[in-house]
Amino acid sequence: MSFLRAWLVAVVVGGVSIAASLPLVLLPQPAAAAQATDTIVVEGNRRVEAETVRSYFKAGPNGQFDQVALDDGLKALIETGLFQDVKVVRAGGHIVVSVVENAVIGRIAFEGNKKIKDEQLSAEIQSKPRGTFSRAMVQSDTLRIAEIYRRSGRYDVRVTPEIIEQPSNRVDLVFTVEEGAKTGVKSIEFIGNSAFSSYRLRDVIKTHESNLLSFLSSGDIYDPDRVEADRDLIRRFYLKNGFADAQVVAALTEYDPDKKGFLVSFKIEEGQQYRVGTVEFRSSIASFDATTLRNFSRVNVGSLYNVESVEKSTEEIQIEASRRGYAFAVVRPSGDRNFESHTVSVVFNIDEGPRTYIERISLRGNTRTRDYVIRREFDLSEGDAYNRALVDRAERRLKNLDYFKSVKITTEPGSSSDRLILIVDMEEKSTGDFSVSGGYSTTDGALAEVSVSERNLFGKGLFGKASVTYGQYARGVSLSFVEPYLLDYRIALGFDTYWRQQLSNSYTSYGVTTLGFSPRLGFALREDLSLQLRYSLYQQSITLASAYNNCNNNAANTSLAFNPTPAYIQNVVGGVDPTNSTSSGLYGYGCYGDGETSLPVRKELASGPTWTSALGYTLTYNTLDNTKNPTDGVLVDFKQDFAGVGGDVTYLKTALDTKYYTPLVSEIVSVIHLQGGVLSKIGDNDLRMLDHFQMGPNLVRGFAANGIGPRDITYASYGATGDALGGTKYWGASMELQMPFWFLPKEVGLKGAVYADAGSLWGYQGPTSWTATGEVNTKACPTCGLQYDDSSVVRSSVGVGLIWASPFGPLRFDYAVPLTKGKYDVVQEFRFGGGTSF
Repeated sequence: MSFLRAWLVAVVVGGVSIAASLPLVLLPQPAAAAQATDTIVVEGNRRVEAETVRSYFKAGPNGQFDQVALDDGLKALIETGLFQDVKVVRAGGHIVVSVVENAVIGRIAFEGNKKIKDEQLSAEIQSKPRGTFSRAMVQSDTLRIAEIYRRSGRYDVRVTPEIIEQPSNRVDLVFTVEEGAKTGVKSIEFIGNSAFSSYRLRDVIKTHESNLLSFLSSGDIYDPDRVEADRDLIRRFYLKNGFADAQVVAALTEYDPDKKGFLVSFKIEEGQQYRVGTVEFRSSIASFDATTLRNFSRVNVGSLYNVESVEKSTEEIQIEASRRGYAFAVVRPSGDRNFESHTVSVVFNIDEGPRTYIERISLRGNTRTRDYVIRREFDLSEGDAYNRALVDRAERRLKNLDYFKSVKITTEPGSSSDRLILIVDMEEKSTGDFSVSGGYSTTDGALAEVSVSERNLFGKGLFGKASVTYGQYARGVSLSFVEPYLLDYRIALGFDTYWRQQLSNSYTSYGVTTLGFSPRLGFALREDLSLQLRYSLYQQSITLASAYNNCNNNAANTSLAFNPTPAYIQNVVGGVDPTNSTSSGLYGYGCYGDGETSLPVRKELASGPTWTSALGYTLTYNTLDNTKNPTDGVLVDFKQDFAGVGGDVTYLKTALDTKYYTPLVSEIVSVIHLQGGVLSKIGDNDLRMLDHFQMGPNLVRGFAANGIGPRDITYASYGATGDALGGTKYWGASMELQMPFWFLPKEVGLKGAVYADAGSLWGYQGPTSWTATGEVNTKACPTCGLQYDDSSVVRSSVGVGLIWASPFGPLRFDYAVPLTKGKYDVVQEFRFGGGTSF
């Protein structure tokens, strides 16, 4: 070797061209060189072509297959998933690739699954009929099926795959599922909370503990995504109530095999509660005076620090700045905490943001809802300046439509640095409802309703509803339609057509049939202030049993204390004795002797159906924290209706209803309810009795329906029905304390209430005489007309109530004892009402 090395050096020194040619002859040939003429032989393939197998082996730069190339080809073949086994060997100067092909799946079946359909499971797994069988894929599918069941709350699920071999290298795949029972949440604990009780915090989250009524809902089923969302709900709750440093540091879950359920614990760090110390407005834009935006702030000095108020103020201020021509203004709130005084100094900083424009708004996931229904919720469009506040508002509006399971708006870079694309990702959900409702109340009796509604009719954002009601004392049919965007403006146009029948019952001797039509327009003046304009056209008619309208003196009525003489009967004119010619001392006894109904009712019946044409509006102010179960906020309704735009009657009706909710200590909620109304007569005509206010437990609990106010007392001792006449003025005040039953699980939904009510109804201005029957109040017959009691005495009561937010719908039981009442008021101490949809 030393001689050869010396010879090579000599050759290199002697000439480069000679040395370059010598190695091919004198040096040993590399191993790869022997493969120049090698061929790849494929064995064991049945369905896959040999040339396809060869194509996965790539020769090196010199056209040879070295060990690296063979290894790469082997890995590539395995990754195709077509083969159960692959071997590569060298034999007789050849490369032999031996393959064992995976079987083909003939059929996939599921057994034991009752809660989840075959179609749903088939869509979730990777294995498909006529696809390649892979054990790794089957294992993955097994885990996926188990995960689907766990997401629906069944953590005891067992999934067993079975492979059934068939001829021609085919297999059938069967997944046997043991579903098990639903795995519920057995306990929810809160650690570190002192400002709010665990009972109160359970009302904040969506997850709740299992109880006897859990089968009617799914909130008790363990869902890790829901628990994670509950963490944010708790944090937001604390931030709304002044705890600016609050954190939910952990949500711990543990499965308890003994209880066969999960134990959920939320670990909370509350921090201090803060109030607003100062509110400042600063602008870095030279021409913009930030102090002029103070009226758009919802943050007030001295109030509890509320992150939601800060966020809404930021949005309102930024939108107002945009309206004033500062399209790129950005509002950034900041808070400086004072740990000694427990206050936060809030500063709204208005700066010039980057000049970014919206290139495109891209919608994804709306397969049914039309694009324009989504785009109209944006206060900006393509080409406008990008405004984050307006984008956030659009996202909130889309969520509030309740057409989608989820809505998320994100941004992507556009075609240039000053352009961006808004991506709106949505997942649609069912928007149609079919419900069968049933209920019972001491006033209306048993009641049932069938309704069909659609919130997103034809995918155009329209609302439609049809319902049929049938009950013991009430029946009706109604059709409703709402176009939320009239002529592409944010104005809701609605139509209601209805037929209602209220039958006579133990509180009224007559029935009322109403057929009407009412279009309306709704405007959202602010998020908490709305206005509705309406027109109402309806026909009303009275129905009355013949025994109450026969005006027939009945001498055979032995139940009466006074039995008139035949001479009295013969001198009655039209069933009434207006001249008292028989000296009976009972004027008009002939009409009322067998139980006549009140004069205004009979007069309304005789005049036939009456048309009412009225214009009205309702102004609503709503700051309630929860519309179904409010604990904080104000709800004010102010209504006025003017009848006389055509029709048969004229009047002006005004009503105000205010409810104020505020939380007190230990989850006790105070409710103050104030209401009042005035019915004004226009012109000289009497008001109809049907147009008067009728009050009972809706004003003062402890009284029957139509139980208070002016009442007919004409010959009440001799069989008159004593109908409620209604009044033109009323007022009411109520103070109520609602409290939970701390010894019961929160999920039961039971609350107790104690209350005191006071109010009055007076001022009857309806007909008091009727010439056709001789019931005319004159000097000769002072009692021939309507005799009624119209005292303005204050009615008052105290009582207790049971409120149940049940799965069967809201139910309420009240027992109230009147403290003061009118002489002829009708008392009803116990009252019950409720209903459901199922």
